[in-house]
This record gives sequence, structure tokens and C-alpha cells, in this order.
Amino acid sequence: MTIRQAPIKQAMVLAAGLGTRMRPVTDTMPKPLVRIDGKPMIDYALDALREAGVERAVVNVHHFADQMEDHLKSYDGLKILISDERDALMNNGGGIVKGLKLLDRDPIVVMNADLFWIGEKPGMPTNLERLAGFFDPDRMDMAMLCVRIEDTTGHNGVKDFSMAPDGRLTRYRDDPSNPVVYAGAFAMKPSFLDDAPAEAFNINIYFDKAIAHGRLYGMMLEGHWLTVGTPEAIGEAEDTIRRFRASV
Repeated sequence: MTIRQAPIKQAMVLAAGLGTRMRPVTDTMPKPLVRIDGKPMIDYALDALREAGVERAVVNVHHFADQMEDHLKSYDGLKILISDERDALMNNGGGIVKGLKLLDRDPIVVMNADLFWIGEKPGMPTNLERLAGFFDPDRMDMAMLCVRIEDTTGHNGVKDFSMAPDGRLTRYRDDPSNPVVYAGAFAMKPSFLDDAPAEAFNINIYFDKAIAHGRLYGMMLEGHWLTVGTPEAIGEAEDTIRRFRASV
């Protein structure tokens, strides 16, 4: 499939969760600030957005929100806007809807703050640049970054979707022919959520809505994907990073 060059300039980073599985580490700090190989997890996401040409990003905050805001003030290279969820967590869908109010109506990249990847090829378009170019709003409601399960560290083994040769996605439970894992980043037009509820909700509702209309597509990640959900997973992720660094 031809990949168009259509840069996306704005983003939303989901960073408000409680990180309960990461306790006791998250008893004193928010999960996105947990350091992996010396770097806060959220900085992997912010760096990827900056490298892809994103200029401004909304970050939602709740758990130890003051720590998050202090860290984000010191981050260079992106204009960062805070979506404050101190009063009530909005789940991922409600959080996106609230954050979109701080951005314009142009396409957006949405990322999780605690998932990242390594091993992109130097000198080649990054995964997020490729995702922005792949997203075609005439045919797609959402374009997801996906990864093969064998290219993951820290994942629970769940297969999320099945990908057709043209990139169209269906739920794995409905079609187990070509399993992929959702890699925690997608592109969309904000208008896709215009009918979203005002309260907290899970964005999976809209994944399924896009599937029902044949308009959820995916693109494969290049490199290796990491998720860090427990304190024990920190060491596993750092071992993987060291192995990749040694192999270059």
C-alpha cells in the first residue's frame, strides 16, 4: 500500500492512570515518570512525537499530577498542554475527548505514556512518521500502529486484532488469521469522536465502531515494542534495551 507523506502536527498522550499494577513504585510517583534505562517512560513517547514533527501535545494528568506538571515544564522540543483530570479520571476515551478541546480539528496522534519501542532504522522515517503518512481519512476512521507478538517485551500475550493484506483490522476473536497487538498509538481526525459521551468511557467503543464500518486500519511497527506494567518488568525492559544496543 502506498504511504502518503502527510505530517501530523498535534498529539494527545494518555498519562493520567493510577498505575496500580506498578505498586509500590507508584505509591510515590506517577507511572509515566518511572525510569526505564535512565529515562522516564513518558519521555520515550514525547521524543517519538517530536522526532515525527509533532509540534504540540496534550498530556492528561491525575495521579501525582504536580510531579507530572513539573516534569513536563522542563521538557524541550514540544509545546505541551495539560488536560487536568485531578477531579475525576475520564478513562482513556473520556480523557481523549477532554484533551481534544485544547487542540484544533486537524488529524491527531494519540499515544499511551507507558508503551514505547526501540530499534527503528537510522535515517529512515520513524514509526510515527510512517503512521501519519499511512492514515487516509477518506478510507479510515483510525489508523493504528500494530506489532507482531514476537516483537514485544512485557506483553501479556493477548492478541488484539487480525490484519488483512490491505491493513484493515478486525477483532482477533472474530478472525484469528493474522494476529497483531495494538502498539499504543493511533491517528484519527477529532471529528470521529464528535458523538462521544461527556463522561468517562473506554476508547475500545470507537475501535469497534470503526471496525463495524470497515474503517479501522493498522500498520506494522518497525523495531521492538515494550510495555512495563509491573516493577519486575522494569528489569526485563532494560535487559531488552541493552541487548538491542549491543547488537547495533
